[in-house]
Parts: sequence; C-alpha cells; structure tokens
Amino acid sequence: MARRGWGGSIAIAVGVAAGTSAAQLGFGYGLGIINWAPADANAGATAWVAGLVWATWIAATSTVFGAVCAQRLRDRAPVPGGAPDDATAVAPEAGPGDGLLRHVALAVAAGVGALVTVLLVAVPARAAVAADTGSPRNVAAAYAAVGVLVGVSTAVWALRSRAAANNVIATVGWLWLLAVVAVLDGVLAGRGLTSAQLGIWQFSSDDGRFWIRDYFYWPGALLSLGSALAIGALAARGSARHPDRRVGAAASGAAGPLLVAIAYFLAVPRVTAISPEQVSAHLTAPYAVIVGVGGSVLVAALAQRAARRAAGRDPVTVPRQRTGEPSVVPGDRVSEEHGAPARADTGALRPTSDVPERAGEPATPTGEAAAPTGEPAAPASGADPAAPTSDGPPAASLDPAPEDRGPDGRRLRSGRRTR
Repeated sequence: MARRGWGGSIAIAVGVAAGTSAAQLGFGYGLGIINWAPADANAGATAWVAGLVWATWIAATSTVFGAVCAQRLRDRAPVPGGAPDDATAVAPEAGPGDGLLRHVALAVAAGVGALVTVLLVAVPARAAVAADTGSPRNVAAAYAAVGVLVGVSTAVWALRSRAAANNVIATVGWLWLLAVVAVLDGVLAGRGLTSAQLGIWQFSSDDGRFWIRDYFYWPGALLSLGSALAIGALAARGSARHPDRRVGAAASGAAGPLLVAIAYFLAVPRVTAISPEQVSAHLTAPYAVIVGVGGSVLVAALAQRAARRAAGRDPVTVPRQRTGEPSVVPGDRVSEEHGAPARADTGALRPTSDVPERAGEPATPTGEAAAPTGEPAAPASGADPAAPTSDGPPAASLDPAPEDRGPDGRRLRSGRRTR
C-alpha cells in the first residue's frame, strides 16, 4: 500500500475537523453545557457570554484536531517502494519549504472542515437573549469564524511541534471532563442543567470563604492553574528527551491554555460587563498560560540536566602513550640485581608458546625474546654447554685443553708414536 497522497490527507483533515466540531457541540447541547436560551431569565447574559466562549474554543480546537489527525495518519502509512511491513523504509525527503507548505495546507483544510461550527452555532443562537445585540445569530457565527482562524494558526504550530499537539489534545479532554463534573454537581445540588464555564469549576460558589473581593473564586483558579502545570509538564516529557525537540517542548505548555485565554479575551473584552462567576475564569486564563509554560520549561530543563549528567558519567577512553624510554620491568631479576638496562616498554605483547613458529626459525620460550639473526643464542642458566642438542653433535668445550709447555713458554712436541 502506497503512502497516502495529498488529496487523501486533506480529505481526512476536512472530515475529522467537521466531525469533531459536530461531536463537541452535540455533547455540549445535550448536557446543557452550552445553553443559548436558559429557563431562568436572569441567567440569560451569563449563558450568552459562556456560549460565545465555548463556540470560539470549539471551533479552534476542532481545527487543530483535524490537522493533527491527518498528519499522524499520513506518517503511519507505509512508504512507497517498501514492503507493507517494512518499518525500516525511509520516506522521500522533502524539498526546501515543502514541510511548511504541507502543514499550512493541512491546517487550512482542517479550518474548512471546522466551518461546520459556524452553522451549528448560528442556528440555535437565534433564540439567545443578549443585551445590546441586534442579531445574536450573526454575532455567534462571527465568533465561531474567528475561532476557526485562531485554530488554523495554532494547528500550524501543533504540526511543527508534537508536544504542542499533545498539550492541546490533553487540555481538550480535561476541560470537557471538568465541564461534565460541573454540570453533574449542579444537578446534584438541585440547580438543574446549567451552563458551565470553560476551564473552571465553582463547586462551592455559595460559600463566601472561597471568594476574594466577591469576584475571584480561588479554589477554581487553583484547580485551573494546577491542571495547566500538570498537562504542560506531562505533554512535554516525551519531546524534551530529544535535544533537537527540546526548544519546542519548552514552549508547548502554552498551546492548550492559550486557546482558552484567547476565547475569553475575544468574548469578554470588558470585564465589568460580566458576572462575578465569569470574572474569575476570565482573570485566571492568562495566568494558566504562564503556569503551563513554566511546567514545560521545567521538564525541558530537567531533561537537559539529566543529559549532561549522563554524558559526564560516560568513561573517556584515553590511549596509552608509547615512548621508547627504558623502564624497569617488575619481576625482572637481571635488571634488579645487576643494574643492567631494562627493556624498553613498547607496549607490544610478548610472544608466547602458543604463537606458531615462523618457517626456519625455532620457537622461543615464553616471556623471552628471540636472539638476533647471525649471533649465537646464550645458553640457559645452569645448562651444560657440552650437552647434546637435538640439531647436531655435542658442542665442544669453550676452554681449550691444557698443553705441555716448557719453562720458556714454548710448546713441547709430543713424542712420535712408533709402531
């Protein structure tokens, strides 16, 4: 099976982004997390702002999810020219700028698919009650369209950095879980299905001890900041181990919280125009971006420190310096007793009896060097010079036989033998 082409990847990006948008909005409408026309008339303004924040955030995250899914499916496809199960095949190298162009193309394609959010938001938003808004439908659709544009730019970043993509995906899962818990808490408390705020859960909003100056709910802010720190650290852990990805991993902690902060900033340009419950979430969102970056930077710094320590523990092999200077060989009795010059340590291995003999040369005993060519070998210590050898007759004595000499030192003739 050949690697999926550009057409297949673009189609996947469009389809996945559209499906993700529809799934998130359907989930939010079904559980009452997004409610454009609440039963309580006093909650109309709060539900309107919360709906705009959710619409912007869902459009952005759907775009990122579609682009990332298309890229990862393409990367897992087999390489042309290789067997289907050949994991060692190498993909053809991209030309200059081809990687960036491919990422932009996938992000734009995912943005086209995420435009479904505009339709799914505009239709139910017609029943919304919003102050100073002549056409709630058009305003809601405009916010969703802006969210798609934000998602396209974030998708390019996520395609270039795997840690950033993981951070966005993990943040999406956590925020939906938090919203479900907030809705269930409202049902159990007898408040019914009420709209939930993005990124914060006010589990004890009626207790005045948890409020600072009647507009900042610190338990929800602490939960939001703690989750941003944990997700930023965990999402960057894998990429921080690779030196070439460490910079991207350090900045990846801002990817998920940044989408939340942008959604709040676009939907609520003036803090004084919203309820105290939403003021706390609005003020917490920018600090979550900083805390998320802090978590990813901390993990990258620890990974770099661990790499330096591992490099310092590796043994460094230094070759032994070989010189021609003589050195005393331990255990050499001749050098130690008679003060004879010791053999130079050249680092060469001494011949052993296991080494085969060369043609025409006798083997030497272990630990002793062969005698130079043309010079007689010295007899071993304690050996008889006249003893027979395996190569010939007994050797003559080195001392000549005594001769008969006269008083004047002349040699006397021996008597002639007679028959």
